Amino acid sequence: MPELPEVEVVRRGLAEHVVGHRIDTVEVRHPRSVRRHEPGGADLAARLNGRHIAAAQRRGKFLWLVLDDGSAEPDEAIVVHLGMSGQMLVQPADAPLEKHAHILATLDSGAQLRFVDQRTFGGWALASLVEVDGTVVPEPVAHIARDPLDALFDVETVVGAMRRKHSEIKRVLLDQTVVSGVGNIYADEALWRAKVHGARLADALTRPKLRALLNDVHAVMGEALAVGGTSFDSLYVNVNGQSGYFERSLAVYGREDLPCRRCGAAIRREKFMNRSSYSCPRCQPRPRAQGHARTA
Repeated sequence: MPELPEVEVVRRGLAEHVVGHRIDTVEVRHPRSVRRHEPGGADLAARLNGRHIAAAQRRGKFLWLVLDDGSAEPDEAIVVHLGMSGQMLVQPADAPLEKHAHILATLDSGAQLRFVDQRTFGGWALASLVEVDGTVVPEPVAHIARDPLDALFDVETVVGAMRRKHSEIKRVLLDQTVVSGVGNIYADEALWRAKVHGARLADALTRPKLRALLNDVHAVMGEALAVGGTSFDSLYVNVNGQSGYFERSLAVYGREDLPCRRCGAAIRREKFMNRSSYSCPRCQPRPRAQGHARTA
């Protein structure tokens, strides 16, 4: 699943190209892409026809398009699940269809918003908007914590939540109810910057160390966002089909056996939750024993 920088790149593209426009027609070409919308594809298409897109918003990895029906306050949104391979592309309506184009929304501008998804893990769903901690979000996103790039992100509150977790710090970073937007790539990159092994226990790290780690999360995602995110293949692109370039700057992720950019030791890969973790054995020593002792 794309992480915060990649989703934010898509959100910005949608804000530029589709916000303020009316949806004239919707065609659902694959039922799996609307499986989260329980009434089905025909209902989704009927309820979107004629609606205006008022905003493109995001929390963490979660993306949605706010719909304006002319009332004082919008109360519905299209929640976009990108899954593993979902793309939101803006194309001329007469452009050749992509092989895996599963939802087509033609706009009053003549452009077409296409949901393209090779692996069909993602999709669209219509959801009600609710207020959570002072911010309006779709109901399915209500349990998701703020992300480090959110203007209202409270570092001290998150540090407190992390210290209450007797769990490996990488698992805590990936817990979207604690801090959102972080996935496998940026967790490994931030942990390398902080010189912390992902297996260290969150409740054994001091407040200053956790605060520094969150600052590193913010920094690495900000740098990735500046160059369009991270792309390892053709599946992640922005709304114009362009790839991001942060993969060229990664310090540890995907660099097994290559020299650490800081100390020169060979980067190691370890199994982690059916995925892989990458770290430097010298800069990020694996903890010898797990316990409650506070460490700097």
